[in-house]
Amino acid sequence: MRVALLEDDPNQSELLARWLEMAGYRCHAFDKGAELLRDLERETYDALILDWAVPDVSGVEVLRRLRQKLRHHTPVLFVTARQQEEDIVNALKQRADDYMIKPARRHEFLARVEAVARRTRALTPEHSSFEVDVFRVDMQTRTFNKNEQPLELTTKDFELATLFLRDIGCLMSRGHIREMVWGVDANVTSRTLDTHVSRVRNKLGLTPETGWRLAAVYRYGYRLEQLSKPRPNIPDDE
Repeated sequence: MRVALLEDDPNQSELLARWLEMAGYRCHAFDKGAELLRDLERETYDALILDWAVPDVSGVEVLRRLRQKLRHHTPVLFVTARQQEEDIVNALKQRADDYMIKPARRHEFLARVEAVARRTRALTPEHSSFEVDVFRVDMQTRTFNKNEQPLELTTKDFELATLFLRDIGCLMSRGHIREMVWGVDANVTSRTLDTHVSRVRNKLGLTPETGWRLAAVYRYGYRLEQLSKPRPNIPDDE
């Protein structure tokens, strides 16, 4: 998953980022609240981790603007030294998902990150296969079926289709899509990304006539919406 970390202490930032990356997360670190807010106008993340006392815009103000102005539903975990009851209540009233008091302990920290991120995801990484409407995806064999018939998808198209179906209704930035499908260091143009998305739309039939809409959001990214039968069929145990 893709995570944004707001922490102005370089040692703490490096430590938390290392824990996240060792656990398989892709971490983007920020040391100023205003910098993170600017980034959130064009980027999306699976979770945000916020310190409270950071330069220019505090963590709780970032959260307030996130929920009110930017209308993000991204899960938020506070990791901060502030431990007064009124601070915790304030953060929760601003719709933080969890609150953790420093010093952070590695296993507890990672468990809390996983828990808050899981609340907004249609599926979790543990599922080796899943079904959404007429689609069935098997992650182990990397096969993709529609109406019980196999679809021929390239590697990148398979990953794109899976990414969209796992997060139906979520707006994903171009940067998010590029990073999750092509990798952090890949040099992928907007035209290449658009071409792959168009191909996935056509191959899967993601059009309003079939109850779907894979729409571009101007200067931002893409959102897959299901216009009927909105809930995926998730196995209880794989």
